[in-house]
Amino acid sequence: MSSLFRLFSLSLLLALVSCAQSPKQPAQHDEPLTSAEPARDPHSYSNPAQVRVRHLSLDLEVSFEKRILQGNVVLDIERTAAGSASPLILDTHDLNITQAETAGASSEFVPAKFELGPKDRILGSPLTIQLLPRTFRVRVHYSSSPQARALQWLTPAQTAGKKYPFLYSQSQAIYARTWIPLQDSPGVRITYDARVRVPRHFIAVMSAEGNFQTGQARFPGNTMRSLPSSVPTEVGSVAQYSFQMTQAIPSYLIALAVGDLEFRPLGPRAGVYAEPAVIARAAAEFADTEIMIEVTEKFYGPYRWDRYDVLVLPPSFPYGGMENPRLTFATPTILAGDKSLIALVAHELAHSWSGNLVTNATWSDFWLNEGFTTYVQNRIVEAVYGTERAQMEAVLERQDLQEAIRTKPPQDQLLRLELQGRDPEEAVTDIPYIKGALFLRHLESSYGRLRFDTFLRGYFDHFAFQSISTRDFVDYLNQNLIQSATVSASLAVPVEEWIFKPGLPATAPQPKSEALAKVEAEAKSWLEGRLPTSKLQTSNWSFQQWLQFLRSLPADLSPERMRELDQVFHLTRSGNAEIVHQWLLMAIRSQYIPAYSRLEEFLITVGRRKFLRPLYTELTKTPDGRERALAIYKKARSGYHPIAVATIDEIVGWKVE
Repeated sequence: MSSLFRLFSLSLLLALVSCAQSPKQPAQHDEPLTSAEPARDPHSYSNPAQVRVRHLSLDLEVSFEKRILQGNVVLDIERTAAGSASPLILDTHDLNITQAETAGASSEFVPAKFELGPKDRILGSPLTIQLLPRTFRVRVHYSSSPQARALQWLTPAQTAGKKYPFLYSQSQAIYARTWIPLQDSPGVRITYDARVRVPRHFIAVMSAEGNFQTGQARFPGNTMRSLPSSVPTEVGSVAQYSFQMTQAIPSYLIALAVGDLEFRPLGPRAGVYAEPAVIARAAAEFADTEIMIEVTEKFYGPYRWDRYDVLVLPPSFPYGGMENPRLTFATPTILAGDKSLIALVAHELAHSWSGNLVTNATWSDFWLNEGFTTYVQNRIVEAVYGTERAQMEAVLERQDLQEAIRTKPPQDQLLRLELQGRDPEEAVTDIPYIKGALFLRHLESSYGRLRFDTFLRGYFDHFAFQSISTRDFVDYLNQNLIQSATVSASLAVPVEEWIFKPGLPATAPQPKSEALAKVEAEAKSWLEGRLPTSKLQTSNWSFQQWLQFLRSLPADLSPERMRELDQVFHLTRSGNAEIVHQWLLMAIRSQYIPAYSRLEEFLITVGRRKFLRPLYTELTKTPDGRERALAIYKKARSGYHPIAVATIDEIVGWKVE
């Protein structure tokens, strides 16, 4: 035995002794919680104005065989004067509740009366638990449904490694209630800890600091990060993971994934998790993550979540990314091999300030999360990859926004939406993202970048670890930027029009890009026959330039002209998901048959809703296309996340057989 190995063994033994199993203690808040009464949330049954959950402790077992999570949650509660005689009301959706118990500060749990109310299609069912006068803790025993909207259970065949199944959650917007009974509102911030038991060979990760445990042995650190390759195989058939989130977060940021995962560091605070077959590509693609963190800190203050890791999920993940604190969930469709789609990581990182640190109080205020984040994303891209790339992305986003304004009804073009009685998923359009970012760009151009950066940094500090409304933001904006600066009437920003009226103000910024303008001119020359396909100067084009070129072509481009492009540039087989998505849309419209097999392959292997929704929508515009859409969907549906299934079912008119 080498001296180095003996030293390692001794260090590991000391760590195991010092970290012996001990009773879980509630995590401490790193930041004080706001004492303000939470905004009334139309998407939650809960009653935080009377009884408010401050911390939850999860104890769950993952069953891949039954496709359920089973265990209990302990909720630490705080009662207001107005809630001294009130029950605790929690949000649930298709949970099997078997028992509820209550306890005082130091007493044992005793059975409590509970009632599960009628089920609403969107909101689920309220769980009402009767409290004793000195109740400080509530424990609920339950299991999730195999059809839980937040959870996707993948078979081995649906993963990259093809060897083990995979589980991951997606709690935003109101799906945390499908795997945890809790106050499922962004206006309620909580700390949490968790114990998660999984079958041997699996790695569990959460949006929290974690450590690994086998049998009675406990390895300190953050999951796989500190696990040396010489750690023995798990004892028995179960591995247990423990997690703590000490910063207060809204419920939609609680996240869990379980699978065959590896970890690669990207810097002192950043790293990436992925399946073994994907990890090398992911680490290369995300190599600039630590630089992004440092850049954002210079603009908007310290990163307050300790670590920023990224988990690359299987292709069925319905979103580009999900900003779970400490552990962004990301789609593999951004692994283009050239960092061309890395703006998504910049976006999810930006959420560490806008969204995770300062959160929308209700989903009607969704633009406070996404508009700010899209603005910060562009600033990160500009600082790391240059002004030209940031300008190109801003121009393309403005095009997306114009299309959204053209197709959405006036009430859905507002930044502050009225979502009473509606599914909050209806807020997820380009309006809150891009119109919100353009509004902030307007403020920046009117008041100057230096002043606006100072304002935005103060905004993040002032509202740190709080959930706020649109009116809270407007009041802060008036007091700390508009009223404190001298701006001529011609430069004044019409704040109320931006937020509470449809469309765009006449003074809205219009991003420009010389690089994209040249591409547009080249596309015109090609269309008019003045420039042969082989003479198109594409050798140094970025994906943004390719996207602009394709968007510059008419919707009725003939199959012959599509074939010309495909023969020279092989667009049907492009490895860039954004390019191939745009190309396949064009193929459907022009009935370019050589791309149909690629279309089917893409729809079966990619679950990102951003791509699925437009492609299925375009297919269903003709009878033949609808037939093709249904045939493809029949093959693909079982591989989509439940969130994507709900969307595509409606588009294609799916009926359960």
